[in-house]
Amino acid sequence: MSLRDYFADTRPFKNPAFKRLWLGNIATVLGAQLTVVAVPVQIYQITGSSAFVGLTGLFGLVPLVIFGLYGGSIADAFDKRIVLICTTIGLCLSTAGFWLLTLFGNENIWLLLATFSLQQAFFAVNQPTRTAILRRILPIDQLASATSLNMTLMQTGAIVGPLIAGALIPLIGFQWLYFLDMVSIIPTLWAVWTLPSMKPIGDVMKAGFASVVDGLKYLATQPVLMMVMVLDLIAMTFGMPRALYPEIADVNFGGGDAGATMLAFLYSSMALGAVLGGILSGWVSQISRQGAAVYWCIIAWGVAVALGGVAILLSPGRVTLWAWMFILMMVIGGMADMFSSAVRNAILQQSAAEHVQGRIQGVWIIVVVGGPRLADVLHGWLAEPWGAGWTTLWGGVAVVALTSLCMVLVPKFWKYQRPAGIVESTSS
Repeated sequence: MSLRDYFADTRPFKNPAFKRLWLGNIATVLGAQLTVVAVPVQIYQITGSSAFVGLTGLFGLVPLVIFGLYGGSIADAFDKRIVLICTTIGLCLSTAGFWLLTLFGNENIWLLLATFSLQQAFFAVNQPTRTAILRRILPIDQLASATSLNMTLMQTGAIVGPLIAGALIPLIGFQWLYFLDMVSIIPTLWAVWTLPSMKPIGDVMKAGFASVVDGLKYLATQPVLMMVMVLDLIAMTFGMPRALYPEIADVNFGGGDAGATMLAFLYSSMALGAVLGGILSGWVSQISRQGAAVYWCIIAWGVAVALGGVAILLSPGRVTLWAWMFILMMVIGGMADMFSSAVRNAILQQSAAEHVQGRIQGVWIIVVVGGPRLADVLHGWLAEPWGAGWTTLWGGVAVVALTSLCMVLVPKFWKYQRPAGIVESTSS
């Protein structure tokens, strides 16, 4: 590989459809982050209660689980372009609901939470469909690269968007943040509108419960696809210490103003690592032994988390070199997770049959969302008797141990290689 090959593979941008979607999503990702920040802050200002703010997790997760599964069956049963158009319009209208509620002075948090659930339902149908179309518009050898480019954009938005929202809330208020989010969806709607028709291919089942069950049965017979799901759950459930960040900043890194500053670095560290990983992701499209690459990336993630736990334990209760070591480990972990996620997404898209792509992506959305939620519960529970340092350390060790066990028990995934064939794209 030349030096250029280590940087992001931009070949997918040569595809007009992908390029329009990616460019349109720049504004949409930033706009979405405005709402991500605005909803919990607005609820807290109305109620003064973190418990009510915590309800956003419940009201967001339930529709994601339900419509993630059902949305996948919709994506497989209908023209994916039409599904994307309808759900993108739905996202725009639900965001408009936030804007109108705030414009008219609403202080009923249940209306805000209901609107949030509606928005997440549209997202749960939109996202697996959006991912499933990549196989229809790009050749197989560019799927990992396209995923890296998309994830880099998402993680950049996760860094920049909250900073913009934090600066704008005291200046223009919540209603105009929602308005900006609503307007930001228009470029993506235009990009989706210009897509070619993507009608179902192969065996088509009517959208519904039977279709969902059929997709789950198919998944159960595919050990490679199952391992993609299992490895993500291992990495996120045991190795995601974000629920401990407030305690780490307050107890281990000194608290007060210094702790507040470190808390900001903690929350942005993994996203920063993911962005750096995206910039240096050129190699992911060169790898043929994708299964082995996933294993090693997740082990690297676990090692980084475990070393982060060591840094917490050695921290003297104020901001020292150990605090910055923890930040560095989270940046490195974010890079490893970016590489792993890019390859795992590519495996899902290229290994699942075309007629179940939407349903497989629907299950994937649930795994991706559910793993970190489980991690929040597990880490928060264990930190009570163990403390943040030991919980983080043993979480990283568990990731390495369980991933190594999977290497031994599922050699088929270790030997998995990217298919050599190149599919025809249907871009316009």
